[in-house]
Amino acid sequence: NISGALCISQAWPGMARTIYNDHKRFLETYLTSYPGFFFTGDGAYRTREGYYQLTGRLDDIINISGHRLGTAEVEDVVNHHVAVAESAVISYPHEIKGEGKMLVFLPLKCLSQGYCSGNGYTQETLAAELRELISQKIAKYAAPEYVQVTHRGWPSAHPH
Repeated sequence: NISGALCISQAWPGMARTIYNDHKRFLETYLTSYPGFFFTGDGAYRTREGYYQLTGRLDDIINISGHRLGTAEVEDVVNHHVAVAESAVISYPHEIKGEGKMLVFLPLKCLSQGYCSGNGYTQETLAAELRELISQKIAKYAAPEYVQVTHRGWPSAHPH
């Protein structure tokens, strides 16, 4: 089990060959970081069995009060919650911090496996649990100010 940058050793049809009017940037971005390989810009996790899981963009960074935080790092923590099937972290302009962070997640496991109804989850309890989980696994500053829960069975999805 190992994680790192996803790089490809051989060219393939349809592969980008340049960036319009900026070939130097193309070379620096995709071919210089890992000589002999094409750097996709994505992170990946490979299991012992040889399966790959994309973990997110390595260059997708949010700056919160001077702390640089990868969105994939937060999404990975959230996706380990029993009720969450997938998530996305986005930023928004913040007057004091520079950028704020909003976590949006879609708890598909609630629909297919009954986790939410059986455990008494509400939007508020899920949001609180996710903030606490992020605070414990990463840091308090990483906990999002807004959590938007989307679920077909709940009356509406709005930030908490």
